[in-house]
Amino acid sequence: MNELNIIGASGHAKAVIDLLDDKSIIAGVFDDSPQIKEIFGIAVQCPSSKIIGEKGRVFIAIGDNEIRKKLVGQLSSGTEYKLIVHKSAILSNSVKIGNGTVAIERAIIKVDTEIGNHVILNTGASIDHDCSIGSFVHVGPGSTLCGNVKVGEGTLISAGSVVIPGISIGDWCTIGAGSVVHKDAPNGAKWIGDKMCI
Repeated sequence: MNELNIIGASGHAKAVIDLLDDKSIIAGVFDDSPQIKEIFGIAVQCPSSKIIGEKGRVFIAIGDNEIRKKLVGQLSSGTEYKLIVHKSAILSNSVKIGNGTVAIERAIIKVDTEIGNHVILNTGASIDHDCSIGSFVHVGPGSTLCGNVKVGEGTLISAGSVVIPGISIGDWCTIGAGSVVHKDAPNGAKWIGDKMCI
């Protein structure tokens, strides 16, 4: 039965749809770009606002954290969001994970970690024990969050970054690719390499 509406039809949407063993559950794919006509043989409908208020589960397959949050605000408060976890991802039984979140291939989430809503845990991301990840966060491919790390809403942790144990990163921060975060970062901080740049 078709029961899943996907918003987004670009690169991240391809990665998300590819995780689904049964693509027949997709009721529709929606994107605001009229140039995108199909994805995996599924017709793309434009604009994405068509699904606002419709029934059925939704997954927002858009990599931009701010756009994901904006779309959630536009959709009905009764919208049901799907959680997508690839079979190669490893989640401790004690993990709490929010709606609309995706754990892509080989993501690892360890004991007593809490993950918010609409989070992207990208390929090979590793999140150790007792971490707290806010909603609309993107943990990039190959990134490592050591134990007791806190990440605020909307933060981007780019590919290959490492956050050492006990660090707190604020809301809507940007951690550059390959960075090593070794001290707390306030809301809105930008971090490149081993330095904060605000």
